[in-house]
Formats: sequence, structure tokens, C-alpha cells
Amino acid sequence: MAKRSVIQLVLLSFKGVSMGAADVVPGVSGGTIAFITGIYQELIESLNNINLGAVKILFKDGIKPFWKHINGTFFVFLFGGIIVSVFSLSKIVLYLLENHGVLLWSFFFGLIIASVWLIGKSIKKWDAGVIISLLIGTGIAFYISTIQTVVHIDAQWYIVLSGAIAICAMILPGISGSFILVLLGTYELVLGALKEKDFIIIGLFAVGCVVGLISFSRLLKFLFSRFKEITIALLTGFMIGSLYKVWPWKNEFGEAIVVHSDGSKDYMMANVVPSNFDGDAQLWLAIGCAAIGLAVIIILERFAPKES
Repeated sequence: MAKRSVIQLVLLSFKGVSMGAADVVPGVSGGTIAFITGIYQELIESLNNINLGAVKILFKDGIKPFWKHINGTFFVFLFGGIIVSVFSLSKIVLYLLENHGVLLWSFFFGLIIASVWLIGKSIKKWDAGVIISLLIGTGIAFYISTIQTVVHIDAQWYIVLSGAIAICAMILPGISGSFILVLLGTYELVLGALKEKDFIIIGLFAVGCVVGLISFSRLLKFLFSRFKEITIALLTGFMIGSLYKVWPWKNEFGEAIVVHSDGSKDYMMANVVPSNFDGDAQLWLAIGCAAIGLAVIIILERFAPKES
């Protein structure tokens, strides 16, 4: 892996912060941030280097060769940013989601639009397989985005399983790990554990994340090495399909699907045009936030170290 300058390491940390902030919002993927900022393939390859071979290098050659083999500095700065973000920015993101939802979702909508363009243009040859892969990815993400759920399970084994499944989604562009937790019924449980610093639940979830991350990254590396164009098209499709979920204007409909202990209720949501939105559509501010999202991705891509 290429050696980074101090400025690039700081930028890497900010990318981690962005990934962490995105991952706490159902409907937005930290994997999308990693992909469009030029660190996705390095992340997958580095995760694959954490194996028995790395352990042998540690005991045979020492810490320095081991650290270089697993790309340790990359992990420290990236995951350091993610952890800081999850514990600190999650409250801010959730506050914005609750009080300025239209503007926040507009920002993410612009971010994903720019991501689709930037990643899509990296596909060199558009043949039938690539187009079919794009359509499949779009269909899968769209279907997942339309699912409603009322599942709630808090058994310890289920928390570990949730972590393993969610982390796989979190590193897939366009598939939101937080939304998968919503589907599994453990989103509030995990988020509450982060707020209350319940380290038992956090620890169980983290174990699942480690298992899922290391095992799933091997599948992704295989797909990138053997079917790169098709894989990129599939991931691009995931992002296109996720646009349904991050559409800024939604209205509640039907009966409450979840009633919380504090009396608040969650309803099924339906996308609507701004003129039919039940509330202040904030159309021009929303367009401005979407434009900011577009600009952020373009700037991040401009300064991102290019992958080989």
C-alpha cells in the first residue's frame, strides 16, 4: 500500500468520520463513502490480509513487518475516525434526522447521485453482463428499501448475528447497515447501547461485526479480482436502488407499526412529491443541500489517493 503523507492521513480520518456518520442513518451506507473517496478496494484488500499468514509474520518477523502486512496505519486512522464519529456525531446526525429530516435526506440524496456518476464512469466496458448486474443491484436495493418491519429480538446470539449481517451491508455501497438493523429489529437496541455505553451489548455486536467483516471481505476481494466490472456495476446498482430510501419527502400512512416506551410511534412511510408533503417542503433549501452533497463527493474524489 502507498505511504500516505500527514495531510492524507488526516483526510483518511475525516473519511472515517464520514463513514461513521453515514452508518448511523438508516438508508445511507458507509461503504458508499469508502467507495467514492477511493479507499474501498484498499479496505477490502487490507481486511483480507488479516489472516493466519499475518499471525505467522508477527511471530516470525516481528511487529513492524506484521504492521505493514495488515496495513495497520490505514486501519488506525480510518477506524479511529469511524469510532469517534459513531460515539460523538451519531447524536448530531439523529438530531438532524429528527428536526431537519428533509434537509439531511436531501444532502444524502445529492451525495449518492454524485457517487453513482463517479463510480459508474469507472466502468470501462458496458456489455450485457454489466448492464444485467446493474439492473439486479438496483432491484435488490430498491426492494430492501421498501421493506417495513416490526421485528424486535434482544437475545445475545441475535445481537451477534445482527452485527455480522449489518457489517456486511455497511461495507456494501448503497446497502445501509443501519437499515438492515431496522429490518432485524435491533437498531434501537444497538443505538441505545451506544448512547448509554452498555459495553455488553456493544461488545456482542462488535464480535459479530469482526466475524462478518473479515469473512465477507474475502468474498468481495474474490469478486473484484475475477469480475471487477460486473461487481462495480452491481454496487452502482445498489446505490441507484437506495435513492428510493433517501428521497427527502415522505408522508406517514396507515397504523403505527412500532409504539416506543416513551409513547412515540413509528409509521410506514411513503415517498411523495414536494407539493404533497405534509409539512414544510423547504424545496429551495433542500435543493441547496443536495447541491452541497454533490460538491462534497466531487471534492473528496478530487483529493482521494487513486487506487491501482
